[in-house]
Amino acid sequence: MSKALELLAPARTAEIGIAAIDCGADAVYIAGPAFGARQAAGNSLEDIERLCTYAHRFGAKIYATVNTLVYENELEEARTLVKDLEKAGVDALIVQDPAVLELAKDTSLVMHASTQCAIRTPEKARFTESLGYGRLVLERQLSLEQIKAIRAATTAELEFFVHGALCVCYSGQCYLSEYLTGRSANRGACAQPCRSLYNLEDASGKVLARNKALLSLKDYNLLHRLRDLAEAGVVSFKIEGRLKGESYVRNVVKAYSEALDALVEASAGKYRRASFGWVKGGFTPNLDKTFNRGYTELFLDGERGAWSSMEAPKSMGEHIGTVKRLTRDGLVLAPESLDLHLSNGDGLAFVSKDGSIVGFRADVCDGFSIRCKRVEGLKEGVRLYRNVSAAFEKELATNRPERLLAADIRFCIKDGRATATATTEDGRAARTETAAGFDAAREPEKMLETVKVQLQKTSGHYTFSVSAVEVEGTLPFMPASFLNGIRRSLAEELDKLPVNALPLQRGAVGAEVRIQGPLSYKANAANSLDRTLYESRGASAVEDAYELTHRDGAELMRSKYCVRHELGLCPKQGKAPKAEPLYLINGGKRLRLDFHCNDCEMTVGL
Repeated sequence: MSKALELLAPARTAEIGIAAIDCGADAVYIAGPAFGARQAAGNSLEDIERLCTYAHRFGAKIYATVNTLVYENELEEARTLVKDLEKAGVDALIVQDPAVLELAKDTSLVMHASTQCAIRTPEKARFTESLGYGRLVLERQLSLEQIKAIRAATTAELEFFVHGALCVCYSGQCYLSEYLTGRSANRGACAQPCRSLYNLEDASGKVLARNKALLSLKDYNLLHRLRDLAEAGVVSFKIEGRLKGESYVRNVVKAYSEALDALVEASAGKYRRASFGWVKGGFTPNLDKTFNRGYTELFLDGERGAWSSMEAPKSMGEHIGTVKRLTRDGLVLAPESLDLHLSNGDGLAFVSKDGSIVGFRADVCDGFSIRCKRVEGLKEGVRLYRNVSAAFEKELATNRPERLLAADIRFCIKDGRATATATTEDGRAARTETAAGFDAAREPEKMLETVKVQLQKTSGHYTFSVSAVEVEGTLPFMPASFLNGIRRSLAEELDKLPVNALPLQRGAVGAEVRIQGPLSYKANAANSLDRTLYESRGASAVEDAYELTHRDGAELMRSKYCVRHELGLCPKQGKAPKAEPLYLINGGKRLRLDFHCNDCEMTVGL
């Protein structure tokens, strides 16, 4: 039996979610009115219901993010929201706080463990699965071998991020934003201090790096690694970006949908898509022309690489050349490639002398001459990037693909009546019968061809094919309007039938996985339901979440990423600083870096 592979897309709004479905997404994740890990991306229940209705036409799924910590005084509000999301048609919840499992126990919703659950070992995966989750969203800083080990240790579905922004910290255990600003990442309000500029000093006060985004990572891009992930046991390929705009989501989803289609086609039946339908027409995707900080495959192969975007914590886009000379009303570009085409309104950027990114618009482009407003810091020899392609954005907005469901028609003419039966790719069947009391066709062969041509057109979101036309007796002449009415009637009847969607895997609560000893603040226990659950599993003590205590001496961040390695200061590189520990300095705040070489990890603390 074929294994279903899912492309999971982000949606800030219902409209973006619909656009993702049209571009090939098998599922969409979106926040409701509260408790989503992106506070700026909430949606009304009415919009959630509208998105569910559209997605379910194709057997696509909608997952609601209820993935923040829930405080004691919010439990009843969260319970009400869970029930409202079920009524709106949501298929599953993406959850960080295990209290939500208890709040949702009387619903039909499937539970997915958020990446905020910090699942990066087989032991943590087994424990999380035993709580009743049907799917585990894994930590991003994992290798294929680590994913395989988790697959071997669990039976839950595995979901893995394949594209978009990367948190430098292990997900769900970053307290840096809360410490610096009082805005908790675990509460959906991260201030993104990892994108801020820092100085790096050693213990003697020597500045080793100045004014760089030392904690900023490049963006994930695993477009060419989907087969490897599928073979490792991943069934859901997740795109990050619930704060991104529609053009970003369209471009990235279509690129990955095409790659996933190619993987399925080449698998000789081993894999299939998790929803129905196909994407017709539209723009040609190009991941280099959409928001990115440069791309990385991170630790997927179990090796370190150049992961940092410390020079450009914001989107730089594609390198297009250098400034050849400045003119009175702009500049002349020395292009990276003579095939480069610039358009009026292109967004351009460069890195200034102080390390900040300066962006500006190209007002008028004539070949490689660019007219623009005067830009402070722009000089001859500066490397120039295009972070907005006006022509490509126009193509995304105007050349939109269409999502269609395939349906086969069998058409029969007998005793003056026309009968048509349509069967969809998901197995639904509709039938229509009508009188065909017309005169005999003068040219039967031409009439047969007209029948096929008219019935094989698109109606609604169905694209019809004709597998058989049976004629008993005299073939009547049937006008195009008559045949079109049959096709539209079939589409209307099919729409009345629920799609035979593939079921989601449900979790089952198991008590066999026990906790040994106490749990620290890293368990993120934020309410009495959490504490009761952990104690019932054997925890001797349960410390409150960091957000509740601001525990002195807490580890604020742990990561596979290493500043020393990125700067060529790793002892294995033979250039270790003489005076450690190292410190990040910004705005009067001093953060200590410690390096755990046995585990090849870095921590940020005080």
